[in-house]
Amino acid sequence: MKHVKPPRIDLIRRPTPLHRLNRLSGELNVDLWIKRDDLTGFAMGGNKGRKLEFLMADIVAGNVDVVVTCGAAQSNFVRQLGAACAVLGVRCAAAIMAMPFDVENPCVVRTLGMKGNLVLDKILGIDLRTFPDGTWDQLYDHAEKLAMEFADQGLNVYRVPVGGSSPLGAYGFYEAAKEIDQAFDCIVFASSSGSTHVGLAYGFAGTSTRILGIACDPEPEIANDFAALAQSVRVYIPDGPDLKAADFDLDFGYVGPGYGIASEAGDAAIERLARSEGIFLDPIYTGKAFAGLLDLVQSGRLGGRILFWHTGGTPALFV
Repeated sequence: MKHVKPPRIDLIRRPTPLHRLNRLSGELNVDLWIKRDDLTGFAMGGNKGRKLEFLMADIVAGNVDVVVTCGAAQSNFVRQLGAACAVLGVRCAAAIMAMPFDVENPCVVRTLGMKGNLVLDKILGIDLRTFPDGTWDQLYDHAEKLAMEFADQGLNVYRVPVGGSSPLGAYGFYEAAKEIDQAFDCIVFASSSGSTHVGLAYGFAGTSTRILGIACDPEPEIANDFAALAQSVRVYIPDGPDLKAADFDLDFGYVGPGYGIASEAGDAAIERLARSEGIFLDPIYTGKAFAGLLDLVQSGRLGGRILFWHTGGTPALFV
């Protein structure tokens, strides 16, 4: 079947840099490379810009008045969505919680201090609606009520799922895979809401490259969500494989205390990469993913030619 390519609006600088990590390659006795989506050049960087190029094209085509999404208070996606909406003259609103959860963690101190992404959200003029901590399903309900509030005002509302994990968002990473013009044994990255993982899985389907997501969410059932998203993406990739939950390679061993909570191993990984290569990771996603990579290599479970896909998240370092 013919590949149906959706429209795109240029937001980021492509391709992002791809280079070898020389010191760490020597220390770990592997050939370790990094893909720098922290340097996308849009709204302080990050992989979300790839998804937004396709999402925003759909939004503009639909003459949308207001875009509604949701996420944790320090959501990288909310920040970049707000920036994209500002560029294109569309109102942006988001339902947020300090810390959404599915399994309560009483040890976590939750605060909405004006730091990190929240500072940037304010500068961008995002209409943030803050709700008490609760489950993800409760947050989704808040977002839908917010969308209905705007719809009742006669506004044309566009709903964007958490993290931009929609078919168009995943397609953005299917396209991103085309920037890799070298062979790797494994690509390692932080896996959460699913569109990055689904897009890369499609992009490297049929190759010998292992697509390994280090989970930043502690719920094993997210693989089922990935499979459902993969089915939806096939409208744009009709000749792609029929990906099932078991096809997604997820390692849950490095989540740490839970979603949105820094881990000791992640913090150590942030320091190691910064002090070896001068590159900063974040404590919620990429720090944990790189901690997983380091442990897997040092324990002999991963080797050869490895690419770490840096998905961004720098503002979280300042929370």
